[in-house]
Amino acid sequence: MTNRIMLVEDETIIAMDIQHRLESLGYEVAGHAITGEQAVRLTAELTPELILMNVNLRGEFDGIETAMRIRSFSDIPIIYITAFADDETLNKARLTGAFGYLLKPFQDIELRSTIEMALYKYRMERKLRESEERYALAIRAANDGIWDWNLKTNEIYFSTRWKAILGYKENEIGNNPDDWFNRIHPEDQKLVQTNLVSHIKGFTPQFQCEYRIQQSNGNYLWVLSRGLVVRDIKGLPYRMAGSQSDITSRKLVEERLAHDALHDALTGLPNRVLFMDRLDNRLSHTKRNPNNLFAVMFIDLDRFKVVNDSLGHAVGDQLLIIIASRLKLCLRPEDTVSRLGGDEYAILINEVKDVSDAIRIANRIKAGLVTTALLGTVERSPTASIGIAMVNSRYKTAGELIRDADTAMYRAKALGGNRHQLFDESMYINAVELIQLEGELKHAVAHEEWLVYYQPIISLANGETIGAEALVRWLHPRRGIVSPQEFIHIAEDTGLIVPIGEFVLRTACMQAKAWRDAGNPNLWVSVNISGRQFHDQNLLEMIKEVLGDTGLPSSGLRLEITESEAIRNMEYTIKVLEDLNKLGVCVSLDDFGTGYSSLNYLRRFPLKCLKIDQSFIQDINLNQKSESLTKTIIAMARSLDLEVVAEGVEKEEQISFLRSQLCDNVQGYLLSHPISANDLSKLLNFHP
Repeated sequence: MTNRIMLVEDETIIAMDIQHRLESLGYEVAGHAITGEQAVRLTAELTPELILMNVNLRGEFDGIETAMRIRSFSDIPIIYITAFADDETLNKARLTGAFGYLLKPFQDIELRSTIEMALYKYRMERKLRESEERYALAIRAANDGIWDWNLKTNEIYFSTRWKAILGYKENEIGNNPDDWFNRIHPEDQKLVQTNLVSHIKGFTPQFQCEYRIQQSNGNYLWVLSRGLVVRDIKGLPYRMAGSQSDITSRKLVEERLAHDALHDALTGLPNRVLFMDRLDNRLSHTKRNPNNLFAVMFIDLDRFKVVNDSLGHAVGDQLLIIIASRLKLCLRPEDTVSRLGGDEYAILINEVKDVSDAIRIANRIKAGLVTTALLGTVERSPTASIGIAMVNSRYKTAGELIRDADTAMYRAKALGGNRHQLFDESMYINAVELIQLEGELKHAVAHEEWLVYYQPIISLANGETIGAEALVRWLHPRRGIVSPQEFIHIAEDTGLIVPIGEFVLRTACMQAKAWRDAGNPNLWVSVNISGRQFHDQNLLEMIKEVLGDTGLPSSGLRLEITESEAIRNMEYTIKVLEDLNKLGVCVSLDDFGTGYSSLNYLRRFPLKCLKIDQSFIQDINLNQKSESLTKTIIAMARSLDLEVVAEGVEKEEQISFLRSQLCDNVQGYLLSHPISANDLSKLLNFHP
């Protein structure tokens, strides 16, 4: 590519000679000026790549003044042509940043070499300038501080940004490495030193380290420093340069994420992962020091589900936060309380002398929890069931300890709650048996290992059997007949009660249809509906299907739900009862009097019958209060046009009392134990 050169020469003959020589050397003469003013104007218009300028121009200003004016708007390289090489002229020319000099007269080879050297120098300077600009822009964009350490003189340069990151002005930090290292957090100094030395000695490809450094206000921030060492031809380090960036925001996010991964979002307590890690470490310590004992507690709130179902999950969360706060107040700083999930908490009592220490803390927790808490507009005194496991040589893992504390907690809950229970080996045996029973129960559901027994319900008006309550029994392949008390609660917890309940309902409806067809058209069968079944969205469709398949009229079926289940969700209960009422199926309220007996909800529920709990009936003639309550229940039922069935009748005196109070129907061992369908058929003189 031809280089474009502008010639500034006021002597015409010399100008023509130089132009001819330039063109013969392969250059293009872009323009010719004879005065300084003309040269300035043509430079702006033509933008040549190089200017050949006579120093001694005639006119208002000479070549040096002309060059200075051109320099004010352009960096085009200028070569001076002069017949004089005195120091004064050369010094003036040097101030304009000249790229070369040609002394008249000069040869073509001098002209060419001077022009090529000037163009080369200009290109190199421009590349260097662009590189420096790119570097400066990159540094500003990265928002990093730069440091440059002369390892031979032990002086270090800190950029303005490096100082500003720490809150210092330009003149407030010197060039001593101590200005850097003395500000590093004492806990991080060894890490930085190790990483620096490793890189300087060539063990690592670069220096990189995250650490805390003190700001001018005394606070610490997190920074990331990176650097590379420069070595001489012998491989010895003589310089090291790098950058420092503020990573405090990232560190805070990382710390928050790390905290959240190990803590419960609602209460801020350690979660299961962190608790098990601390418990595992504590167990390892005791293995090394067998006399250094600790205890684990598993805590479950009593009747927490009632709070969630009646007051809502927001109020339930409020209670969980209150419980967390109260548990922390009951413990020492070295102990750990964790929320495992739901309403379950675990506590690591870090050090105890013996079991009495653990029991004393459990009593303190019970007392601390029971204080009244205001939940929305409702006051509640929360209680909890607490299981305690004391460490001993038998425990190999943290999981075994928490398992046994959990088992003990379930025993405390089974005994009524608001108490603590210390784990013993018999509980573990029972827990294993429970797991085995769950497996056998699943097998029983799959193979329908069920018997349905019936307990007659007798009318006090005429002594006739008007109905029968269907009661399930498990025909176990090894154990024989198993009563529902042994398996119903497990079936409820596991959800197996739903298929069991459907089997009982279908069997009872088939049997009721057979009894009706055999000569007793008004006989009905009563079937218990568990909490799981009652809240199953398919309940209504399942009942319709069973009635359709068996051909039993809806009047031949009664369903029993417990009082406590009915009031769990009033609006849902009312809707289900209304749907069943439309279907023609009557509903009885079972175990009445043991829960939240209220005339208000009885008025709202579309019911057929109340069943008085057997605990009241069995206390008749023994407890005046039970007699009074029974009278009240019967009178209340009469006022609401409800039938009354008294359960658990075992004595003639009870029959006499109930008859005197105009109770409608009775059932109990005095009249008949639960019996098979065949035996009840014989009792009724039926032979289906």
